[in-house]
Amino acid sequence: MSEEKNYSYIDREKSWLAFNARVLQEAADDTVPLLERLRFLGIFSNNLDEFFRVRFAAVRRLSLSGVSGEKVLGGISAQQLVKDITKIVIKQQSESLKVLNKIEKQLEKQNIIIVDETQVDQSQEEYIKDFFIQKVSQELVTIILNDLAEFPLLIDNTGYLTVRLVMKSEEKSSSVLDIVKKKKKEIRYALIEIPKSFNRFFVLPPKENKQYIILLDDVIRLNLASIFNIFDYESISVHMIKITRDAQLDIDSDMSKSMLEKIATSVKDRRIGEPVRFVYDQAIEKDTLQFFLTKMGIESTDSIIPGGKYHNRRDYMSFPDLGRKDLLYQQKDPLPVEGLSLDGSILNRIAKKDYLVHTPYQSYSYLIKFLREAALDPKVVSIRITLYRLAKNSQIISSLINAAKNGKKVTVQIELQARFDEATNISYAELMQQEGIELIFGIKGLKVHSKICVIERLENEKIKRYGFISTGNFNESTAKIYTDLTLFTCHQQILKDVTKIFAFFDVNYRIHRYKHLIVSPHYTRTRFNKLIDREIQNAKMGRPAYMNLKMNSLSDYPIIDKLYEASNAGVKIKLQVRGICSLIPRAKGMSENIEAISIVDNYLEHSRVFIFCNNDNPEVFISSADFMRRNLDGRVEVTCPIYDEDIKKAIIDTFEIGWKGNVKARIHSENLDNHYRVRAKDEPVFRAQFETYNYFLDHNNEVLNSNCPLPEKNK
Repeated sequence: MSEEKNYSYIDREKSWLAFNARVLQEAADDTVPLLERLRFLGIFSNNLDEFFRVRFAAVRRLSLSGVSGEKVLGGISAQQLVKDITKIVIKQQSESLKVLNKIEKQLEKQNIIIVDETQVDQSQEEYIKDFFIQKVSQELVTIILNDLAEFPLLIDNTGYLTVRLVMKSEEKSSSVLDIVKKKKKEIRYALIEIPKSFNRFFVLPPKENKQYIILLDDVIRLNLASIFNIFDYESISVHMIKITRDAQLDIDSDMSKSMLEKIATSVKDRRIGEPVRFVYDQAIEKDTLQFFLTKMGIESTDSIIPGGKYHNRRDYMSFPDLGRKDLLYQQKDPLPVEGLSLDGSILNRIAKKDYLVHTPYQSYSYLIKFLREAALDPKVVSIRITLYRLAKNSQIISSLINAAKNGKKVTVQIELQARFDEATNISYAELMQQEGIELIFGIKGLKVHSKICVIERLENEKIKRYGFISTGNFNESTAKIYTDLTLFTCHQQILKDVTKIFAFFDVNYRIHRYKHLIVSPHYTRTRFNKLIDREIQNAKMGRPAYMNLKMNSLSDYPIIDKLYEASNAGVKIKLQVRGICSLIPRAKGMSENIEAISIVDNYLEHSRVFIFCNNDNPEVFISSADFMRRNLDGRVEVTCPIYDEDIKKAIIDTFEIGWKGNVKARIHSENLDNHYRVRAKDEPVFRAQFETYNYFLDHNNEVLNSNCPLPEKNK
């Protein structure tokens, strides 16, 4: 830029908290089915846990270092940001409790009643006590704290019940000294770890068409007398606490250890990470609270959050459905992709035409089918794939092992530092090693976040490549709820670029040139700057100029500056940013031509799409990268151009469907107020995710009702 601009930004941590507030809005929305609202409450809580373990932990580290951090934090000091975050979270926690109370009252109207230990009748109490004796008591960890030389290490994000026992006096005496002693009675403290081996919600037998549920916490509370029957106490009280620890991985630099060993050790070390948040039941006695804060070394400068009777509300994601499908979103079957079949050869179809799968609207099974076919096809000689987050029982892994057993050369780049999936990925890595799969564990200082696969097939004594490039993880579980795009192609030049990326994994001091793909960390920032500059130049010359960009997060200040510059040049910019948006839209003299929305609905918006006007000859890209510094400069990411005109049109169409949304779309603003997009008086309701499904459904129906053969484009 030719001159210095005094641009402004929204702090990314506060913007993230605003995103989580949108999740809480879904829990509070009376139009959302009741059990789905409980699950949104669980997602809100789970998100907050991860936020404190990573984002807050990083800000806290900065604040404790004595460095202000204003330059990297967009103008706010780390010390002030810690205070601001705590204040925002306390308010959100309070709001979430109100939402939960409201949902529970509405559940009662549906004859679903959540009871606590004080509300059960005699038959229910007997049923609960039997369950406790037969099941729970055998797995209960109870620790008496007073006489321990060292306070036990509390596990990150595990629920604990603090127990306060006021002991009876041992002797009767009428002396003044003994009377004073009686007034200051002995207090014993204990901890009960709430076991994770049971569902948090225990379903009781129904009564009079009513379904009763009690939390595991209250099952334990009801049986306190049984747990502490060896103590002669006169009163007992119980309150819940939870601690969140810094989850940053500190990787050992020992050259004698393998990367697998280093990551495994670092994951284990998380259990002793510094506390970054302490949540407690605000009804707890002052002396009990102080006892635990002192013993755990938690200071007033840490994030101490008062809450309600129950914590770990992320467990509401697993609230039982009780057979009440009427209180859930109607499940829609994933649609087929025009021209692709799960019966015939998928490779033969891809040889003739590119295909795009838009999950969860369309079936993820095509991806599994691709790998299964490659595993069995005698002509396939090799498979290379990157893996980031995997399903619990991964069909992807099963397919790759199957391929290895069939003599294919299988190479897997698996990201061991995929946050909170490290243990799972380590386990899968060890399994694949045992099956003879060649593993690549990444590059020092760079996470591999790209979603790519290429296979080599021997045809007419020549190698021909087939593959796919995606915006999302190769994970069958998340594919049911994350919106993502996967391009199947046998475009030989694109797949040659993919092969170069795997060569970079092997020899990472050699930087390759790519003819089609845009690859981080070497080219993405520069290439996007050029694409934006072209729109700026076109706008200045009076030509059509716009950018339609969809991503999860937008927080990179130089890219934001470039978008501000484009706006000031007259480029029309539409942003669909689900999460963090540090850019301030619609600001006079800065971003008047930028509009930004966030859609939070039944599915998690996860695809990254970049559409550039190019003087009314649109260039369309799908990507694994957000506009964040880490994606542009600190990870291996892949952005892929779309050349097939039918696919290009579908991506442009679905972006516009999302943009037209007027039900679940919130406006990004400097105030972080999450206002819904206002619908005009006569404007019909337009729910983007529902309409996206209908778009593909209608398209399939048009094809079925047409007598014309499906188009096939030769390479």
